[in-house]
Amino acid sequence: MNTRLVLAFAVWAAVSVVAFLAIPDVIVSLGMVIFGAVLLLVLVMARDWDAHSSFEEREMLRARRRKARWERTAGSRARDRERWEAHQARRATRAADEQR
Repeated sequence: MNTRLVLAFAVWAAVSVVAFLAIPDVIVSLGMVIFGAVLLLVLVMARDWDAHSSFEEREMLRARRRKARWERTAGSRARDRERWEAHQARRATRAADEQR
């Protein structure tokens, strides 16, 4: 664990104990403990805030995946293109036959 995170947890625990011992109202003490726990949770969630990739890195990764998928499906596209060209040829012959 991160040293700062361990220190924050220790401070939260100490403040929680002091809150329950020093403040006679349990509801106020519990409110302070919950508020501290929420702050600790925010600290835990924000510890890797800047560790994400940049927009350019994500776009390069997406481009590589698209290129790999494009190359993987090249055969299927070639078959589709052949069927389309055969269909167009049949339509052209039908149209030529109808004009006669």
